[in-house]
Amino acid sequence: MVVLGAIIGGVVASNYLSDNIVEINPKIAQQLAVDYNIQSAGEGYLPAEIFSIEALSNPANIFILLAGGLLVGFGARYAGGCTSGHAISGLSNLQLPSLIAVIGFFIGGLVMIHLIYPLIF
Repeated sequence: MVVLGAIIGGVVASNYLSDNIVEINPKIAQQLAVDYNIQSAGEGYLPAEIFSIEALSNPANIFILLAGGLLVGFGARYAGGCTSGHAISGLSNLQLPSLIAVIGFFIGGLVMIHLIYPLIF
C-alpha cells in the first residue's frame, strides 16, 4: 500500500501540482559548456551528456561509477553507517562517533571536489 501510494502521489504531483520550469543561470550553463562540454545544461536538471544511456557506453564512465560505488559502500561500512544515519540520527542523539564521522564526510567531500574531481574531469 505504501509503495502504491507513493507511486500515485508522485504521478499526481508531477502531472497536476507542478508547473515549475527549470531555469539554470545562463552563466553557469555557459561555464558547464566551456569547462565540461555539457551543452544541455540549460534544458533541465539532468543533462543528457551525464544521465543518458549513451554516457554508459564509455568504459571510463562505467569504471568511475563502479569505483565510486565501491568507495561509498566501503566508507559506509567503515564509518558504521551512512551519511544520513550519522548526520540525522547520530547527531540528534549527541553521539561522538557520529560527529567524528560527519566531520570526516565533510572533509572527504571537500578533498574530493577540490583536489580529486579536477584530476578526473
